[in-house]
Amino acid sequence: MRRPKGPRLTEAAAEAAIILIVLGLMTAAGFVGWVIGNYAGEDTRTVTVATSGQPTTTQTTTAATSTAATTTAAATTEATATTPTTTGCYAGNAAAGKGIFTTAGCTSCHTLKAAGSHGTIGPNLDERRPSMDKVVERVTEGKGVMPSFKGQLTESQIQSVAAFVSSATRGSGD
Repeated sequence: MRRPKGPRLTEAAAEAAIILIVLGLMTAAGFVGWVIGNYAGEDTRTVTVATSGQPTTTQTTTAATSTAATTTAAATTEATATTPTTTGCYAGNAAAGKGIFTTAGCTSCHTLKAAGSHGTIGPNLDERRPSMDKVVERVTEGKGVMPSFKGQLTESQIQSVAAFVSSATRGSGD
């Protein structure tokens, strides 16, 4: 067999060249995806919501109970907050709602002082002050960039989140 004339790459250099080519192609593909995602539509935005670590109703209730039991000076406040809130045909537990709000991904998109969140994708709930009915509607059905949580949260969990948000903001606006 005849060898080509000229310099020949070592095996390590050939592998490095292949890796650099693959990385270059991946970078180009990522850039193209970014351009398409950012310029496909001015009012189109991609939102990623982590759902793998969502608590069950039992875990949320346990977390809310633990919080209420371990706080000494705030025990009265927590006990008051665990009283079910009723608005229209909905009833929810605001203390459990706070736990759900913080673990279901709401904090990554929304600003809400009571939850210590500073998200900028969705509306600032402290400013918007949604009613309980509006929160139930938005969490259940979604709107715009906000996805529906109907299949991810139970009706009771949705009502608890709504009770928390509307009581934390003294929801009167829609």
